Amino acid sequence: MTEVVMRCRSVSTMAFTSVLLFICSIYSCYGQVPLLMWTSDGSNLHLAQPAAGQTVSGGQLGSYLKSALSVAPHNVLLFLQDKLSMEDFTMYGGVFGNKQDSAFLNVESALQTSSSPLVLPALDWSASHSTLEIFQGELGIPAVHINPSTLREIKLNTAQPSLLAVHLPYTAGDETKESLMKNDAIIGEVLDVFRSQDVPYTAVYTGLKPSRVVEETPVMAGHSVGRSLLQAPPQSSVKAPLVVKSTAGQPCILLWADTLLASYSGKQVDLARDIFNGSADTTGSVCNENLSRLVINYQNVLDLRSLRLIFSMRKILFPVSARNWSVVEQVVLEYDGQRAIFNASGGIYSPAEYSFHCQSVSSIQSPLLVPRSATDNANQWKLSFTDFQIQGFNVTGEDFSYASDCAGFFTPGIWMGLLTSLLMVFILTYGLHMIMQLHTMDRFDDPKGPTISVPQTE
Repeated sequence: MTEVVMRCRSVSTMAFTSVLLFICSIYSCYGQVPLLMWTSDGSNLHLAQPAAGQTVSGGQLGSYLKSALSVAPHNVLLFLQDKLSMEDFTMYGGVFGNKQDSAFLNVESALQTSSSPLVLPALDWSASHSTLEIFQGELGIPAVHINPSTLREIKLNTAQPSLLAVHLPYTAGDETKESLMKNDAIIGEVLDVFRSQDVPYTAVYTGLKPSRVVEETPVMAGHSVGRSLLQAPPQSSVKAPLVVKSTAGQPCILLWADTLLASYSGKQVDLARDIFNGSADTTGSVCNENLSRLVINYQNVLDLRSLRLIFSMRKILFPVSARNWSVVEQVVLEYDGQRAIFNASGGIYSPAEYSFHCQSVSSIQSPLLVPRSATDNANQWKLSFTDFQIQGFNVTGEDFSYASDCAGFFTPGIWMGLLTSLLMVFILTYGLHMIMQLHTMDRFDDPKGPTISVPQTE
């Protein structure tokens, strides 16, 4: 007699949840809010912008506002939003001229009409609460807190100063953009009322608290910790970068690269081999506040009598992002009377206060350098720069500022991890499905009784 004993005591069901984590290092947290100030009559505020990375304190804010009121209209509009951060402008504004679906259309238009707006990207949020008190003290009048819906009923007197405060809400989460667009519409309506009554005004837009807590890498002498989007310049090289000085003798352009490979007519040369030992010929390089042009001259390379490698950089202001951006527009090769022009403005850019760093800048694979046209001489050349870093503006010494890195968030390692996780989820799901298909036997042999007879028809 064959005895078959199969028992299944329990069937368990398991759930697998995939969570995307934001990678954060252990850094010091600080709260900052931006402050935008502009005038309707185009008054030149003559205010120097704060240095890159500087957090404006309450005392410095008072100095800025007092200096501005000495030349600006004394009809002040103060837009106080519950929460506001620079990331709101970069995420929902028209960065790099992309105005489609921008949440700050009216603010952007107002900043463009003002000749010299004051932009404080990093204001200590505790100091933003004193903005109203500073204006009340300087103007000598109390603030009038108004509702935008009743503003058209107010008749303004241009002979006397006025201080109107408009409070704007902020909604976090999926409705953030809609909230910012509604606030921008309110700002536009308030400004239209002042224009309709022909009243010159000074407008200020800021937040009472940061909408996001920004993580900043602590500055340490001689080394950096971890890697982030805005990271310290690479310390892998012991060589100093190539430094170009202005006519006043101050450094104005910095360049570093592990290799600058150039291929032409089947031959290849590393243009970075002899330029970081102090012997580089940079004749023809120019730099000023808005334009930088780095020229590196070579002789007798690639069977060419002369070769010039040129990096053309321009500083461009995009008001909605509330900062200037440094854009490498072109990389040009001039050789034996000919020119090869690569356009680079599509991918080589950074905030003007920072340098640009990229592990690979190439015209071949995932190109950041693209020939200007299909018939340009650049199609005969191949460029490949590794560990490339350049800075053309706001150079304060012979060391790079913090670098804006071109590395994307989804690296090959992250993609490999995600695909592996999906494969494991599939295997687990398939295994659970197979287990749930098992059925417990409903008939068993009794060793003390007769043998079970199972008809073949069953």
